[in-house]
Amino acid sequence: TIQRSEVLTWLNGHLPPSGPILNALARFDPSPAFDGPQAEVRPPDSRIARDPDVKRAGRSVVRVLGTACGLGVQGSGWVAEPGVIVTNAHVVAGQDDTTVQVEGGGQKYDAEAVHFDAKNDLAVLRVGSLPSSVPALPVKANARTGSRAAVLGFPKNGPYDVEPARLGETQTVTSSDAYGRGPVRRSITVFRGRVRSGNSGGPVVDGRGRVVTTVFAAGTGGERRTGYGVPDSITVRALADSGRSVSTGPCAR
Repeated sequence: TIQRSEVLTWLNGHLPPSGPILNALARFDPSPAFDGPQAEVRPPDSRIARDPDVKRAGRSVVRVLGTACGLGVQGSGWVAEPGVIVTNAHVVAGQDDTTVQVEGGGQKYDAEAVHFDAKNDLAVLRVGSLPSSVPALPVKANARTGSRAAVLGFPKNGPYDVEPARLGETQTVTSSDAYGRGPVRRSITVFRGRVRSGNSGGPVVDGRGRVVTTVFAAGTGGERRTGYGVPDSITVRALADSGRSVSTGPCAR
């Protein structure tokens, strides 16, 4: 992948920082490839993007930016508590300069990791300067399989995007961790819908704007567009366990 490529490391050190090649690589999401189960549910309902609570939820979605191994990384995240952001471990792995932008633009706020779980690909960030006016998103535990949902985030480091989805099952699988290492046994939530690079760490919400899972990967196989998320039960435990600053480990592969 990009961060482990000696060629691109050389380019990063020798080409002008504003050149076209490095601009194309300026922000990438080192999302792990994930060949998991399909979501055996009906197609998503595109009307959910117009639901008032889904629209309001966008106020609590952030763009996550940082540098790892000399290259820029971009993902998404969501406000879980005042001054507290949930995202993926692979989005912030190896960083010491993580920042977030509320609704994807404007001021960049410094963030520090207070929980880092490579196995479940989840990180919790503390952003002490985050305005108190930014609302936290509620969590919907044990959401019903087949529920309408929406994927919120900033795919490809672009503008805010809402993609319709439909929630599948939460199940235990044997897979890899945030670094592509494995095998590990972990719980995942499967959903049907479009996930692109840069969506990592963003929320999937129901029609009332409640988080039903946190995106960590798109499916690599199957005929349907499938996404995978960190179950809310894991996120709730991570929020309870977060406290002091922690290391974000090495760069994601």
